[in-house]
Amino acid sequence: MEGICTSCLYSSITPLSIEYKNRRKLLNTVKKNRSLSTRICAVSSVSTVQTPSEKTALLVKDISRTSALEQLDIERGVCIPFRKYSPESVRNKVLESRGQIFSLVGRGIEIVWSLGLYWTTLVYDYLVGRDEEVVPFRARQLRKLLCDLGPSFIKAGQVLANRPDIIREDYMNELCILQDDVPAFPNQVAFNIIEEELGQPLEAVFSKISSETIAAASLGQVYRATLRASGEEVAIKVLRPQIEPIIYRDLFLFRTLASFLNGISLQKLGCNAELIVDEFGEKLLEELDYTLEARNIEDFLENFKDDPTVKIPRVYRQLSGSRVLVMEWIDGIRCTDPQAIRDEGIDIDGFLTVGVSAALRQLLEFGLFHGDPHPGNIFAMRDGRIAYVDFGNVAVLSQQNKQILIDAVVHAVNEDYAEMANDFTRLGFLARGTDVAPIVPALEAIWQNSLEKGLADFNFRSVTGKFNQLVYNYPIRIPERFSLVIRSLLTQEGICLTLEPGFKFLEVAYPYVAKRLLTDPNPALRERLIQVLFKDGLFQWKRLENLISLAKENVTKLSKNPAFRGNNRGASNHLKNEQKLDLTDTIKDGARLFIIDERIRRQLLLALTEDSKLHIQEVVDVYRLLEDQVDVPSMAMELAQDLPSVARDILLSWSSSVLSDR
Repeated sequence: MEGICTSCLYSSITPLSIEYKNRRKLLNTVKKNRSLSTRICAVSSVSTVQTPSEKTALLVKDISRTSALEQLDIERGVCIPFRKYSPESVRNKVLESRGQIFSLVGRGIEIVWSLGLYWTTLVYDYLVGRDEEVVPFRARQLRKLLCDLGPSFIKAGQVLANRPDIIREDYMNELCILQDDVPAFPNQVAFNIIEEELGQPLEAVFSKISSETIAAASLGQVYRATLRASGEEVAIKVLRPQIEPIIYRDLFLFRTLASFLNGISLQKLGCNAELIVDEFGEKLLEELDYTLEARNIEDFLENFKDDPTVKIPRVYRQLSGSRVLVMEWIDGIRCTDPQAIRDEGIDIDGFLTVGVSAALRQLLEFGLFHGDPHPGNIFAMRDGRIAYVDFGNVAVLSQQNKQILIDAVVHAVNEDYAEMANDFTRLGFLARGTDVAPIVPALEAIWQNSLEKGLADFNFRSVTGKFNQLVYNYPIRIPERFSLVIRSLLTQEGICLTLEPGFKFLEVAYPYVAKRLLTDPNPALRERLIQVLFKDGLFQWKRLENLISLAKENVTKLSKNPAFRGNNRGASNHLKNEQKLDLTDTIKDGARLFIIDERIRRQLLLALTEDSKLHIQEVVDVYRLLEDQVDVPSMAMELAQDLPSVARDILLSWSSSVLSDR
């Protein structure tokens, strides 16, 4: 394994009695998942004999003295061994010569003057009592001002468009326009950059290149070309000229300004303003290096290599560098054109199922997800697959973050809103030590109101709108990676509703989550499954049946591409996947827990005899759901082979119990 800390890896393994076989399985999982193993490792190097809560307590023991970046690492549950951004590196870059210092002063005057004038108009509007009626005009004015101030401010505007904890909703909606409406720079400048990176003329590499940009963004723009050697169609992404010194200079000024706003930020958001700038700067500098985006693409390719429903473009490493990225051209249909998708023989509902499942796999399985899935970055392939492009803006969730997210889902299902509020603290939305008691009723109201019409009518936009109101009333900060998660889910839900106004997001999401809980190789998820199946000490038979039914539905739908109707040639080559719900590991772990864990054994025996009756019928109903999914003789054989390790664990458990009694 490259780039991962071994002690960190083992410190993330819980519970302590995991057998060697499960540790090997986890190691293999990490080896397969390059997106995590090459870029992050768990922060904690604390001995594995400590519980997660004890490790957290040690990590945050003196958080008030840690730097903003250290606080970010603690919240993420990861450490970044090769960090591109740091306040010191930015300071050194912009203060290394007298000329740069003069440039910095001039830029500072320009920013203060421009933003000062805008702020003065807002104050004037407030004093004369017209601040609400001119909001649409002022929001447009702010968007244009950010465009005039350059790429750093355009990028900042794009970030603010997803930060309800910092800016009000009507301004956010206007700033969303910055996602697509960015001026391009001259073609000749772009072509010169390409030639410098390639070290040879354009004509030597490309037989044809588009005379106009295909797309323009805040940091770069895209052209379509044909490779001379192979005739393959490619997309060429080119970084804006001389952008790095501008970005470094602006980041230094942002952080300097943030140092004066720390008091306000701590009061309103529970964190200092410098931390917010550090989050922004870290992501921004990553996007300036196209070698990192090339690695992102390769990581996505690795993650989805066995998925017949997802298309990730191939990257041409030999033609790419830090300022130029050459990748496979995606000839797909924009996801905002439902008629064109239908004309290709693609089933809309099936395609949306594919898209939601792919998004959930990124978020909860890989921990590496596309942070900007707007309609220009997602396409429908003619064989029914979903295709992603533009991997500059991706975010990573650690195993710890993913588990806490699943915890939050479990607590929502069990209506345990106090623990749900604690999950927000563990994810970094609330500063540690914040009293969550006043927030619990608000969370309960949001969730209950969202479910009044039933799960079929649940939508993220309504929940997010209510959550945005909560943000204004409590010191809640939305960490950058979760602002990307929220934007990703909202954007994809918006695409779904554009293609199919009656589409029910949770009807696809629930079967996937059920399958994850029942089949995931991570032992920690087994604990979440137990939490879901028990409520107030009572076993939820109906919930278990629903989970199995939903998981079977997910496997059945995705065992072949559900977007493929059968009249589209060429798609059949991609249609191979598992046909059954593989519950082998889950059943084996359940049997092991029943034998070893006295508490679980007692609870299950009570479940079978609740209300003074044997629940034989419930057991039969569960068996009928599973009889066509499980090979009973093979399962019995595997359980028999595991008997030695089970016996060892029983002895260890017994000896630990005896020692603890003494």
